[in-house]
Amino acid sequence: MTVRRELLVATRSPHKLRELRELIKPSGFQLVSLDEAGVPEDPIEEHLEVYDRFEENARAKAIYFQRSTLMATIADDSGLCVDRLDGGPGVRTKRFAPDDMVERLGRDAANNRYLLHRLKGIPEEERGARYRCAIAYEDGEASFVVEGAVEGKIATEPSGEGGFGYDPLFVVPEYGKTFGVLPPEVKAELSHRARAARALAARLRELRSS
Repeated sequence: MTVRRELLVATRSPHKLRELRELIKPSGFQLVSLDEAGVPEDPIEEHLEVYDRFEENARAKAIYFQRSTLMATIADDSGLCVDRLDGGPGVRTKRFAPDDMVERLGRDAANNRYLLHRLKGIPEEERGARYRCAIAYEDGEASFVVEGAVEGKIATEPSGEGGFGYDPLFVVPEYGKTFGVLPPEVKAELSHRARAARALAARLRELRSS
């Protein structure tokens, strides 16, 4: 089976695109953004992630853009799962905070502040959480989903300005620091997306040699 070196990345997020490019680069595959592929933004994209599981949302995006472009496509869905919130915000990670907070503070700041509000008074030993990531691959013939996760805790206040999303609140126990503080190379080794990307690269190599 022929596996093309170019992969379309089904995301409009510059943060995700940049991170995935760095993670996939060592495997020899080139990631092409939606803009680079000339894929215009369509309102339907906002309604692709309707499922309760990361892997189903990732697969829905990959299938949609693969069929739209006929390019081999990868798509990820990822999020933060907090024990005391019964696994939330989960698939609603991006849209966790109320709209009025997002309008006043911006999405990342609003989500972080709202998470701290929801966990107010919860002791450190009960602030367990994990980042999860599912990456789907579709090329019209082969189809699969890989996953990665990293365990941590939610801090009581933000720390650091690195990364994006909830990184300033997500404490990595091995280092006792948040992803917002830890250098990019550490996150590139430990993060949920890094682990899923390594699993993706391994599967792609298998496909290429089959």
